[in-house]
Amino acid sequence: MMLYRLAPAVFVLLWSTGWLVAKFAVAHADPLTFMAARHALAAIAFTALCLAAGATWPRSKRAIGHALVSGIFLHGLYLAGVWWAIGQGVPAGLSGIIAGLQPLLTALAAPFLIGERLRPLQKVGIVIGFAGILIAISPQLLDTLEQGLVGLGLPIMVNLVAMFSVTYGTLYQKRHLQQGDLLSIAVLQFVGAFIVTVPLALIFEDLRFDWTGEAIFAMAWSVFGISMGAVGLLLYLIRRGQVSRAASLIYLMPPVVAIEAFFLFGEPLTLPMIVGTAIVVAGVYMVNRTGSSRPPGPLAT
Repeated sequence: MMLYRLAPAVFVLLWSTGWLVAKFAVAHADPLTFMAARHALAAIAFTALCLAAGATWPRSKRAIGHALVSGIFLHGLYLAGVWWAIGQGVPAGLSGIIAGLQPLLTALAAPFLIGERLRPLQKVGIVIGFAGILIAISPQLLDTLEQGLVGLGLPIMVNLVAMFSVTYGTLYQKRHLQQGDLLSIAVLQFVGAFIVTVPLALIFEDLRFDWTGEAIFAMAWSVFGISMGAVGLLLYLIRRGQVSRAASLIYLMPPVVAIEAFFLFGEPLTLPMIVGTAIVVAGVYMVNRTGSSRPPGPLAT
């Protein structure tokens, strides 16, 4: 009973640390290099879990292909964009707020890609959520208009593009991966993410990883605390019949990340960020409260 009550709060805390670990790890490793290693280790860890749990594996090439493709977008391109942007100086709190765009983009694209119809209140929520995102990142957007792609303009745009990647991956998973063992699918998704991340690391980075205790701790936490721990709690919540509640927890990431970044890194909670966050949370709540059947989003950050 105690785990049942604490699981949602622990899930939020674990998942939100993804942005904080990114902020911490970039001092010790190139972000794409770090992500490639993390995807490989997560695939190995999930494989061991599958063997221990007796998970069933997809048998058709089509099912395997769908799992790999979903991993490319859900984990590979998404996390590569987010981590690269943070490595270029985008504040972790701001990146967490931008992540709030994902469920809104999912709701916006769902009617066209998977035939889900939006209720009037959901449409209002989408507009409000987008407004909140624009308010939250308005200082950076104004700098971009004045300076072009100097400073944080390009990293912020890459961070935004990453949201489109995870949105497409979420809808792709809903359309093509309704059946199958979630554990074995997770293995293939991380393999797909590894496949797409390695070439990016080889092209754009020097494959730096300083092997300090801090770097190893960041990697261990990323694999076991986030990729394994957060996913495990999500599966537990779903098994206990809290699917909609688990989905709504993901929408708490932006404010939680902003607050954690304030206390851990001293990142300022600017007025546009505070106001924008409140508006984003309100908009996403309006999109989600009517009982949509959309999936909760990516399994890890």
